[in-house]
Amino acid sequence: MAQIELAGNLYEVDEKGFLQETEKWNEDIARAYAALEGVNELTEDHWTVINYLRDYYLENGICPMIRRLVKVTGFKLYQLYKLFPEGPANSACKWAGVPKPTGCV
Repeated sequence: MAQIELAGNLYEVDEKGFLQETEKWNEDIARAYAALEGVNELTEDHWTVINYLRDYYLENGICPMIRRLVKVTGFKLYQLYKLFPEGPANSACKWAGVPKPTGCV
């Protein structure tokens, strides 16, 4: 398995860079992933999405469908793409430290 250095530590990731040790996630990891994608400051809106994704994943063992993410957070799809450059599946889930969704987020 591949490794990536985030916030000064090495973590196991899959071939797409998704954290494989969800329990090791912390906010510094989210900031480090964001910086890799050119986002240097995480706003309250970012944290709303990240925390929702983490909570949902930890409770259900999967990531939510995009419709649920939009409904619960109140963000439109275009807003999610503004917050997360590679979209809710690739950026938001990665920054939240949860595995890549198997279907649509």
